[in-house]
Amino acid sequence: MKLHQLLIDAARRRPTAVAVHDRTGPATYHELDELAGRYAAALRRLGVRRGDRVVVWSGKSTAAVAVTQAALRLGAVYVPVSGTNPVLRLTGIAADARAALIVADEDGVRRAGASGDGPPVTALADLADLAGHEDAIGTRDESGAGDDPAYILYTSGSTGSPKGVCLSHRNALAFVDWAVREVDVRAGDRLANHAPFNFDLSVFDLYAAFAAGASVHLVPEETAYAPESLTAFLYERDITVWYSVPSALSLMIREGGLLDREPPPRLRACLFAGEPFAPRHVRALREHWPKVRLLNWYGPTETNVCCSHEVTGEDLTGDRPLPIGRACSGNTVELDAADADGVGEIVVSGPTVMRGYWGRAPQAGPYRTGDYGRRGAGGELHFVGRRDDLVKVRGHRVELGEIEAALGSLGSVAEVAVLAAGEGVRSRLHAFVVPAPGRRPSLLEVKRRCAERLPPYMIVDHLRVLDALPRTPNGKTDRVRLLAATQEREDGR
Repeated sequence: MKLHQLLIDAARRRPTAVAVHDRTGPATYHELDELAGRYAAALRRLGVRRGDRVVVWSGKSTAAVAVTQAALRLGAVYVPVSGTNPVLRLTGIAADARAALIVADEDGVRRAGASGDGPPVTALADLADLAGHEDAIGTRDESGAGDDPAYILYTSGSTGSPKGVCLSHRNALAFVDWAVREVDVRAGDRLANHAPFNFDLSVFDLYAAFAAGASVHLVPEETAYAPESLTAFLYERDITVWYSVPSALSLMIREGGLLDREPPPRLRACLFAGEPFAPRHVRALREHWPKVRLLNWYGPTETNVCCSHEVTGEDLTGDRPLPIGRACSGNTVELDAADADGVGEIVVSGPTVMRGYWGRAPQAGPYRTGDYGRRGAGGELHFVGRRDDLVKVRGHRVELGEIEAALGSLGSVAEVAVLAAGEGVRSRLHAFVVPAPGRRPSLLEVKRRCAERLPPYMIVDHLRVLDALPRTPNGKTDRVRLLAATQEREDGR
C-alpha cells in the first residue's frame, strides 16, 4: 500500500465527511481527492515524473495538503518547506534536493519574485494556478513500490546546511498504522495539526486522519505560539486528539487559560513529543483532565515515533521527567555501550527507520540517535541527554552549526559560537562572536542575517562580542564556559 492511498480510500468510504479544515473553511474528502487529482494532472503537464522532487513552499492550507497528495500520485517525492522560511533557505533546500519544481503559494511567489536569489530550479509554479487544470488523475497508481521515497523532511544540519531525511511509503505507514491503533483514531475524531508540514509531528495529524476518515484542523502558523488563540482553537474546533510539542501546551497553561475552564468536552487524547515536558505541567494536565489520555512520544525525524509512554499516576509523584517508554511502531530500541550507570546511546532498528539522508549513502543498519538514555526498573526508557550540539527550541530540531554558518558569513564576524539556554518556550539562542578587524556586529545585523537564511525559530536572541572565544586544552571552543556565561545572563547576574 502507498501513503496517498489512505486519502483515496477515505474519499470512497466517506465522500461527504470533512477531511481538512483550514482558515478558509472545511473541505470534504471528495473535494480534497478531486483537488489532488487536478493538481496531479497539472504537475504532470509541468513535467513532473516518478522519482522527481517537488518542493511545496507554502503556509498551511487545504491546497498545500492536496499538492503533496498530487505529487505522491505521480510517484514523485514531496519536500515540504514552511512558508515562514526565507528565500535563501528555500533555494538551498531546492538545490540540495535537485527539485524538478517548486510549488509556492501567493506569498511565496511574490517573495521569490522580489528576491534577487530566485529558486535554482526549472520552474516555480503558483499553487493557485494548478487548480485550474480541467483533467484529473485520481485512483490510477503510478507510484512504484512501498520502499520508494514518499517525502523528504529537511532538518537543521551540523555542517551549516540543512539535511534531508528521506522517508519511504513503508516507513510512514509503519508509524501511521501503529499510531491509529494506539490512539484508536476513528471516523468521528477531529485532530488538530499544530506542527508545520516540514515537522514530523504533522505526519500523524494528516495521515492518521486520512487512515480513519477523520478530520484534521490546521492551526495557522501565526497562532502556533499565541496561547489564547491556541486554547480557543482547541475548544472552538471541538478537538478530540491534540498533538504538539510540550512547549506549546506549557504556554497554553501559563498564558492561555487552558486550565481555567472546564476540560474540552470531546478531547480524549493529548499527545506530545519533541522535547521534555515539565513535570509540573504534566501533573496539572492530569489533575484537570482526568479522563484524557496523555501520551509522551519519542523519536527523531529519522525514525518518527519509536518509543511511547502513557502517563500513569506513578509518573506524577516527585519531579522526575516522564519516561519515553517502550519501543513501538514495530521497532527495536536498544542502549548501546551502556556505562556503569546504565546510560547508553539510544539505537533504533525497524520499519520506521529512514531510507537515509537525501544525496548520501542509504541508511545501513540501526540508526544511532545521538541521544542517551537508561532503562527504569520496569524496563521503560528514560531520556538522559544529547551526545552533540543538537538542541531543541520550541520543539524544533536545531543544530547550532547551521546558525554559526549563517553568522560566520557576515563580514563583521571573525569567529562565532552559538548556544541555547533555557527550556521549552523559554529557550533562547545566544551568539558569541569575535569581530573582524575594525568591525563590530550589532544584534540587529545578526538577527537580520538569521532572518535571511534561517527559519524564525533559529533567529538569535542575544549577542555577546568577545575578544576571543574561550578554548579547551585541546584547542576546541570551550562551550562549557560559554554556557555558564549564558546562565549568568538568564539569571540577571
